[in-house]
Amino acid sequence: MKEILKKISAVLRTVFGYGIMICLFAGGLTFFGYLAALIIGGQTATAICVFIYKTIIPVIIYASTILVLLGLVVMYLNGETALTADKKKASKHKGEL
Repeated sequence: MKEILKKISAVLRTVFGYGIMICLFAGGLTFFGYLAALIIGGQTATAICVFIYKTIIPVIIYASTILVLLGLVVMYLNGETALTADKKKASKHKGEL
């Protein structure tokens, strides 16, 4: 059973990695749209900014949210506990933090 979970986890981790990379890249590309709008100015700039804000940004937000949830599933399948609150063990020496 663990073998199957590891294979599924590896595939989902790949999907998560590429998906987040695409979302970050698309978010970075919106900068150039806003920069072009700043240079162009006027009503065209307004149309460009509204298009980016109402069409592209929501898609990026929804996709990244789904991918983050997928990343949490991958962590759960691997048994990783990065998002848990556990007590840190006291150090052996009083001077250490």
